Amino acid sequence: MPAPSRPGARRSYRSSSVQTTIETIRSERLSPPVGPFSPAIRSGDFLFFSGQVGQDPSTGKLVDGGVEAESRQLFSNLATLLEAAGKSFGDVVRVGVFLTRIEDFAAVNAIYAEQFEPPFPARTTVAVAALPLGAAIEIELLVRA
Repeated sequence: MPAPSRPGARRSYRSSSVQTTIETIRSERLSPPVGPFSPAIRSGDFLFFSGQVGQDPSTGKLVDGGVEAESRQLFSNLATLLEAAGKSFGDVVRVGVFLTRIEDFAAVNAIYAEQFEPPFPARTTVAVAALPLGAAIEIELLVRA
């Protein structure tokens, strides 16, 4: 298995006329990823945030309390990662929400609404069969660099 990406690690790609640099974004205040991926990367004019679940940063385990507790924890984790990138929820342009129970939509939507102000980012919400660590919710972001 490859070693976890280091904060600020970079690699470059070149096509016939364009060079793109990819920079890893992470925070030591969060649990390391559960697989071979970066928590977020900067590429061109955007930051791409991998899906986050409600992991307790001190234990790496999913928080107890169901979808509402998980949602609050994952938004706290996203805020920490946004801060590491020098950004905030106001810089988010797109959100992907994954729920294992679409019946949780209203509860999640109420917590989601506390994080953003108009103009709200574009958003997709989908129901899925399962998520990492047995999570009830996962959220990914696209952020202006």
